[in-house]
Amino acid sequence: RGTNLQKGWRLSKMSARQMLKGGEPNRSGFDSRQIIQTGKVKPVSKQILLNPKVEICAFKDGRWLRLAGELAEDDRFDAKKSMLDAYPELRGMYNEEDGNTQVFFFKNFTATFSSFTALPETVTFQI
Repeated sequence: RGTNLQKGWRLSKMSARQMLKGGEPNRSGFDSRQIIQTGKVKPVSKQILLNPKVEICAFKDGRWLRLAGELAEDDRFDAKKSMLDAYPELRGMYNEEDGNTQVFFFKNFTATFSSFTALPETVTFQI
């Protein structure tokens, strides 16, 4: 979904840019983690549980972002609620108490921002 992808990219871009300031972690947002949401009934959920190493790519305004790392499940009610509150358009399909909503967070990952006009910027996160 374009809107969600762009919104997620802004969150990731903000965190990586903040991380670049002085080389010290200084992230904001929910629980200071980059999170994604899916449904437990979807094939992607089963794939992630079998092999949590993933890459997510996005392109916007002539730049692209690649997140590469490992996902871990966060089954807490607050994690699900926070994600759905941040993306209310998902509430028509998901509910934090439905038994299907699933939230993953990136751990041990890199965020690389690239373009044809600048050198890539890469930040490594160990969570």
